[in-house]
Amino acid sequence: MTDFGGALKKSQEYEMAIIGVSFDEKSCYLRGASKGPEAIREASTGKAINPWTELAVNLEEETVLVDQGDIDVSGDFKDVFSRIEESISEILEKEAIPIVLGGDHSVSYPVVRAFSRKFKPLDILHFDAHPDLYEELRGDRYSHACPFARIMEEGLAQNLVQVGVRAATGQQREKALKHGVRIIEMKDFKEPMVLDFSNPLYISFDMDALDPAFAPGVSHHESGGLTTRQAINVIHALNARIVGLDVVEVNPERDMAGITAAAAVKIIKETAGKIIVSKR
Repeated sequence: MTDFGGALKKSQEYEMAIIGVSFDEKSCYLRGASKGPEAIREASTGKAINPWTELAVNLEEETVLVDQGDIDVSGDFKDVFSRIEESISEILEKEAIPIVLGGDHSVSYPVVRAFSRKFKPLDILHFDAHPDLYEELRGDRYSHACPFARIMEEGLAQNLVQVGVRAATGQQREKALKHGVRIIEMKDFKEPMVLDFSNPLYISFDMDALDPAFAPGVSHHESGGLTTRQAINVIHALNARIVGLDVVEVNPERDMAGITAAAAVKIIKETAGKIIVSKR
């Protein structure tokens, strides 16, 4: 059972759609994030968890959640990105909320391209240990270290807020300043943290935003990060209309116990619950 606590349904009409992107060709260090969608689905089994969220939302009864499987990631990365953008657009055309399972963080760029056509202006909340604002990394402008540079350059989002950062370089700080990106570094993180967004909000959650103690299954271990509890509290406290989510960079090859995938499922469930509560 890979069913998000029993919440998944088989339906042509839906309100939320899981979609996997088993792609890690743009990883700059270790491969393995391509196995993230499979690991997350396995951790979502209704044999181990239930469909209720902490905000007292029963995902089985209060929404129609489907799983559309994985996007074809064969061929050149440009073709893959094009398929990603097209697949997300099809979900958005149904007025539904995509929940994307990565994959490395490069996939967020084509996902946001699709969102930017539907929602203008668009805001982004980005959880990550890294700003992912490199102009290029080792000659690659589409590396998983660069998606938010491309997103902001192309004006795909009006506001970008980053939480959990603790590995920013000088180059990325300059890029953030140029594009008005708000970086909330871990050294400055204070609770409670209540973030307000006036435009539709897309959330991009890199699992290395969490400290390696809570998410060892990532390719880049950066100590001093968020606890799972802190991340969930930020999501619960949001004042925003959430329109989509990606959870990326789960590398199950570095986490045989499945702790990271389980945390990813928790983030997905609590974000879905927050979306439903906000609509009540």
